[in-house]
Amino acid sequence: MLPRRLPRLHAALAATVLSALVSLAPGVASADSKIAVVDVQQAVMQTEDGIRAQGTLKKLFDKRQKELDAKQEELQRAREDIERQARVLSREALSRRMEDWQRRMVELQTSFVDYNKELQKKQGDLTGPILRKMMGIITRLAKKSGYELILDRSATPYARPDLDLTEQVVQMYNSGGDGGGDAPPEGGGDKPSGGGDEKK
Repeated sequence: MLPRRLPRLHAALAATVLSALVSLAPGVASADSKIAVVDVQQAVMQTEDGIRAQGTLKKLFDKRQKELDAKQEELQRAREDIERQARVLSREALSRRMEDWQRRMVELQTSFVDYNKELQKKQGDLTGPILRKMMGIITRLAKKSGYELILDRSATPYARPDLDLTEQVVQMYNSGGDGGGDAPPEGGGDKPSGGGDEKK
């Protein structure tokens, strides 16, 4: 069965998030450094683009879930039928029925794995551009407001609520005032915000 909720941003995107947010200035932050956190997962999903992406993913998820449920119910009925006829079938006929059932069960398990991969790929396709745009916003906000370090909230055991910039980042993204990361940062080659990501 497919999981009952949509998958989180997959590991590759999470790694990109951490590497992008770790630092704008090398070295250990001093006592008077400005530090903030952003819940990137939450921010991506709260943007208007993220909400649309979730709707698309849910439609795909629901469709695949129905297909898997139908196949599973069909296999359950087939197994019950085999059990009912076990006493009247010949040994060869029973063996053939069981082999066929087992083959179909393997196919169902393979479909489950394939559907999960499809969902993860679709999620990456939909959220990747949102994430890259958000990295540009966060980098710009850090430079404009003098933050030396912005961390992903999920990677920090504790952060004061007033250090959380998640809502501000979401508002900036939705307002479109960020330029979508097409203005490159002044130094340091922050790749996630790079404009014109042409890779397909």
